[in-house]
Amino acid sequence: MFRRVESTATIVRLDFEGASIEAAEGETVAAALLAGGISSVRETAVSAAPRAPYCLMGVCFDCLVDIDGMPNRQACMTIVRDGMRISRQRGARHLP
Repeated sequence: MFRRVESTATIVRLDFEGASIEAAEGETVAAALLAGGISSVRETAVSAAPRAPYCLMGVCFDCLVDIDGMPNRQACMTIVRDGMRISRQRGARHLP
């Protein structure tokens, strides 16, 4: 459903729960995951229903993921970098 516009950007690799995802340098994590075929990035606290990036501008918080061991990161507001380790956020987000 999602595809990248032709680009000469450097390609970086992300790890999403053991799967290698290619991303163009400068993309957001949400865009890279969607282009890589990942549609569910977190689960709701009450019913564990899958959620996907929705607004892609930092308003709705449906794209919260764990990045390099840090929870509650908005995938739509985080720029990719080579070697990132990303995993789904499951249940309620935990505040420090």
